[in-house]
Amino acid sequence: MAETLEDIARQMVAPGKGILAADESTATITKRFDKLGIASTEDNRRDYREMLFRAGDAMKSAISGVILYDETIRQKGKDGTPLVDIIKAAGAVPGIKVDKGTKALPFSPGESITEGLDGLRERLKDYYVLGARFAKWRAVIAIGAGIPSDNCIHANANALARYAALCQEQGIVPIVEPEVLMDGDPATHDIDTCAAVTERTLKEVFAELKIAKVRLEGMVLKPNMVIAGQKCARQASAQEVAEKTVKVLKAVVPAAVPGIAFLSGGQSDRQATENLSLMNAIGGLPWKLTFSYGRALQAAAMNAWAGKAGNVAAGQKAFAHRAAMNSLAAGGKWKADLEKAA
Repeated sequence: MAETLEDIARQMVAPGKGILAADESTATITKRFDKLGIASTEDNRRDYREMLFRAGDAMKSAISGVILYDETIRQKGKDGTPLVDIIKAAGAVPGIKVDKGTKALPFSPGESITEGLDGLRERLKDYYVLGARFAKWRAVIAIGAGIPSDNCIHANANALARYAALCQEQGIVPIVEPEVLMDGDPATHDIDTCAAVTERTLKEVFAELKIAKVRLEGMVLKPNMVIAGQKCARQASAQEVAEKTVKVLKAVVPAAVPGIAFLSGGQSDRQATENLSLMNAIGGLPWKLTFSYGRALQAAAMNAWAGKAGNVAAGQKAFAHRAAMNSLAAGGKWKADLEKAA
């Protein structure tokens, strides 16, 4: 059966399922391993991710897709099965991170631009052959004194649109990820500032997507939630986060987009789950709201595993619990007392 972009995008936001972001760069996963005293060897990185991908029921019931890193999409499990095939066997779509990270934006102190467009068409062709059916590109928008600038928002929106068009040309669904960071200036980065910057950013992103002729039905949006900066004195309630996030999305995200898969962006596991559930409880939305979490799905599992083969079952149990909680949140059905099951 032919896979259309629309079919893949719908599968990625299937009811009660979300996306596992397992695309940490080697440098990032090494930092997390170092904190737990785990040697960051290629085998250990493979063993850790294979543990997650083989968490049978959790993968089948709660995970619609997995974002991989270049190293991981090429790896095989201990028994020789390609990791991509393990993901497919669980009913999930394999995806790939394709951006090359952020660099300083010229003449814009404190701001960055994501790089990686050079050679992207050829890389996407290779990733398609390796099994990837969606991709991810992250743009970063910081809040501070006098920023974000129009230059930063426009440059990143334009790059996201060019990336998205290249993906769709190759039969790959783009995850469009403009992230307004949570670690802005504590004096100015309250929830209302975040709402205004998020709305401004998303407006520019969708304007650029239109110019680039990106088909909205064949993409998934991965935004931040509207939330106060981590250092802000007044932290908004989960209900306020849910209401203000939904309000911004309704103002700027076209109904043609099949789904919105939030990043967790430094929130705690439980906070990310609760906020998502409360948004879905609002109801009456034109798109699916789900998760595309990295740390908020993995932290408990990594701690339980701790690099020891004898802890694989414990790691999978911890992962299964978080996946189940977020699956409930994707339907607006999470409850605090369900966390006690952990």
